[in-house]
Amino acid sequence: MKAPTDRQEYHRQNTSKVNTPSTPCRRMARWKLLLHMMLISLMSLLQLQMVNGQQAAEESCTIQILVPGLKGEAGLKGEKGAPGRPGRVGPLGESGQPGIKGQKGIMGHHGKFGPRGIKGVKGDLGDPGPRGPNGEPGVPCECTPMRKMIGEMDIVVAQLSSELNFIKNALPSPAAVAGIKETDSKVYLLVKEEKSYADAEAYCQARGGHLAMPKDDGANALIAGYITEAGLSRVYIGIHDLDREGVFTYVDGSPMTTFSKWRKGEPNDAFDDEDCSEMVASGEWTDVACHPTMFFICEFDKNYI
Repeated sequence: MKAPTDRQEYHRQNTSKVNTPSTPCRRMARWKLLLHMMLISLMSLLQLQMVNGQQAAEESCTIQILVPGLKGEAGLKGEKGAPGRPGRVGPLGESGQPGIKGQKGIMGHHGKFGPRGIKGVKGDLGDPGPRGPNGEPGVPCECTPMRKMIGEMDIVVAQLSSELNFIKNALPSPAAVAGIKETDSKVYLLVKEEKSYADAEAYCQARGGHLAMPKDDGANALIAGYITEAGLSRVYIGIHDLDREGVFTYVDGSPMTTFSKWRKGEPNDAFDDEDCSEMVASGEWTDVACHPTMFFICEFDKNYI
């Protein structure tokens, strides 16, 4: 039989003390003893757990160290691999030396002609050429009547050329006029372009004339018939009192002393604004304002055409 251990002996002694009848002080002592025993048990359990945990930690921290062996001999050379991808293009190198000059090529197509140059200065007159041979003698004739006829024809041609030049200069276009009328000394041109009085006079002066200035019954009747034939009712004529109110004169500055064809009651200067004149189809004159636009008749002296 084994001898009891110190712990068993201590437990036996304390147990016998507990089972004995006691006073309240003894009860208190019993409780203290129980608590002391419980603490000792807990401490034992904790020590046991710590020992087991340390052993487990030692087992888990075991490290296996591998020491490398000696370097082996080189193996056989492998086969050549596939070519890699082309690398990036490197920087541009320096320019090389110029090559040998090539042979001259064939001629290309002719280009377009350039613009014409400025006309050059006229050259010096050349030397006169040699005199030609004399011609055969002419046939004798009576040329005096023929020469007279040719002279008359030259006069007519010159007159026609003068009149043609006048028409070209005076007429803006065939549609702008209603033909021409003339007397022994005057030519009259009816212009179918509506203009104010001042513009109409300027138009006639630019062509070497003036607005029509009837100074006798014959000229007045010719102009009146001209207006009627053109299908018009009135036109500007060259009479006004712009220089002095109430004193009418012709546009060339000549006074009206020998002839007039004023309609009854004219000139009346209605509205204090009628300083120019017109002729109606009947041949009578009336004073009118200068700013309205209407057709007009120009007069030209034959001596200056």
